[in-house]
Amino acid sequence: MTTAQGACDDFPKLLRSDPPRALHMLRVQALAGDAASQLALGQMYLEGIGCARNGEEARYWFQHAAHHGDAMAMNMLGRCLENGWGGAVDNELAAVWYRESAEHGCDWGMYNYAHVLAQGRGVKADRAAAFHWFSRAAELGHGRAMHFLGQYYEFGWETDADPERARELYRGSAEKGDYRGLCSWASVLTEQGRIEEACALLRRVLATAPSYFVEALREELGQSRHSQLRALARAEAV
Repeated sequence: MTTAQGACDDFPKLLRSDPPRALHMLRVQALAGDAASQLALGQMYLEGIGCARNGEEARYWFQHAAHHGDAMAMNMLGRCLENGWGGAVDNELAAVWYRESAEHGCDWGMYNYAHVLAQGRGVKADRAAAFHWFSRAAELGHGRAMHFLGQYYEFGWETDADPERARELYRGSAEKGDYRGLCSWASVLTEQGRIEEACALLRRVLATAPSYFVEALREELGQSRHSQLRALARAEAV
């Protein structure tokens, strides 16, 4: 949660102890034009902190903060437009805001803009540009971007194949806690015969990743030539 620049020093404590009061405080500052408060208020409405979830209010405040130049708000407005939070889906406009966020230096904006470029969603597919923005985000320490950039180096997309660089990025992504990065680094460990270490990482993925990803992972583990991985799939499926 981003707190407002003008909030009292005890705002984080207030947010934990009295979310509705924190919401009111942010709303007063947001109405006064404070972009950080507008961003934080939008996030509270999006997540339902101190209020009922309200996608329309979230989009409204993200839009105000974005127009005040807040890079993260630009990214969040893109997310609203891409996912239909608080209004219609508009992939083209989402791509515009992701690009704005990326160009304003936001790592999440870079990551999301790279994604839409790679997939051609709302913008013409451009894998070279996607490689550029994944690289920029990874340089800033963005765990998810590290994983996807690792694939570019593993498979030689838009760059020479570099297995060592790919492994380095997968490890970095795993250290950031990204579930895809954990899986990719577990695969590297498995290839190196470090099965127990791989299992430890995969248990984390099975416990925390989205259900669709977990289901696919269980199927893959169930077909592994390593008995420990097959057993892990069975145990976690119970």
